Amino acid sequence: MDRIKESIEKYDTIILHGHIRPDGDCIGSQYGLYYLIKDNYPNKKVFITGESSEYVGFIGKPTLIEDKHFEGALSICLDCAIQDRLSDQRFKLSKEVIKIDHHIPVEDYGDYQYVDVTAPACAQIITEFYMKNQNEWTLSKEAATALYVGISTDTGRFKFDSVNARTFLAAATLVEQGVNLGYIDNQLSVEDLNTLKLKGYILSNFKISEHGFVYATLTREEIESFHVSDEDAAAQVSTISTIEGCPVWALFLEYSKEEIRIRLRSRGPVINLLAEQYRGGGHAKASGATLLNWNELDEFVRKADEIVKNYKHNS
Repeated sequence: MDRIKESIEKYDTIILHGHIRPDGDCIGSQYGLYYLIKDNYPNKKVFITGESSEYVGFIGKPTLIEDKHFEGALSICLDCAIQDRLSDQRFKLSKEVIKIDHHIPVEDYGDYQYVDVTAPACAQIITEFYMKNQNEWTLSKEAATALYVGISTDTGRFKFDSVNARTFLAAATLVEQGVNLGYIDNQLSVEDLNTLKLKGYILSNFKISEHGFVYATLTREEIESFHVSDEDAAAQVSTISTIEGCPVWALFLEYSKEEIRIRLRSRGPVINLLAEQYRGGGHAKASGATLLNWNELDEFVRKADEIVKNYKHNS
């Protein structure tokens, strides 16, 4: 963290990057670090680039900046294990690149990497970055709110077993800065009617394999028929997360004829190794992967079912 602080203090222009299809942790980390730098180094130029997220749009929406801003700049890439998944590939134009992440290391990129797989959210790392320097730095309510949203969303509102004592200490530090918990809960909990209809559709059409792998599929046409965003559709993986006897579940979403994204989750078995077989990866119990077409679905289900079978046999 001292190395990261030195780089931040060295550069006049700092650009914060996130991954494609950003989630709450990605946006929360970007904006949390943005405000942290701006609050304590007001003369620096700080930009957030990449894609936006409707789900946490109340925090802020990144914008695409001009190439000229990268010249002689520091790029900090957040919450992204693989450089190809960064939504703005122009980080390569910067003078220095730092990677800050909490996923299982898959690829080293940039000039310096800070990866902490014990942190359940990248926003927790940024919060701890502040905590290490809190005798020198201030933390605004805006920064604290963004970081709290990042931690909260990536831990399933503090329910996942990746949560540790440090997570609650970080959250407490943020709440002390005036985070409005009721406001955040309202923003994250309210769903529109179309999303509720989609949830009902998934509950009526999910499937369970022989040994307890539960999954649902959404074609491009089905997603568009409900008039919801891809982000809202992907969030429905939690809709099938509480079925008794089904410790592994997944949602398959067709983004195009050549890309079917998988959101894969677990309450026990390690599933990231399966995800890595299908062009993905992630955490031991929360991963993403990709099918090239629907013909690969049956094989994936068979392998996931085998994981559940072995887990139940050894439990």
